[in-house]
Amino acid sequence: MNTFFALFNLGGGEIILILALILILFGARKLPELAKGLGQGIKEFKKATREVTDEIQNSVDDTHYTAPPPKKIEEPKVETAAHTEPHGVEHTVPQSTDKKV
Repeated sequence: MNTFFALFNLGGGEIILILALILILFGARKLPELAKGLGQGIKEFKKATREVTDEIQNSVDDTHYTAPPPKKIEEPKVETAAHTEPHGVEHTVPQSTDKKV
């Protein structure tokens, strides 16, 4: 945490002043909610960075490589000219009027 404050060249007095300003702006009732939200945000950020790091490590590691499954090649259906009909053409079978007993 000291490197964070050193990055901005903040001393103890400046940090106390900033915390006092935050207390004045947001009030004592909102500070626990803000701290909780900030903590959850940091937790989610760390989790996401850890998952990305693990994913990169797994992709670099060749021992965990699994080949993708082979693709299925479907053969095209072949239709003969005798069985093909133009669209919209209906064939009706004539019914005989003779009655067989």
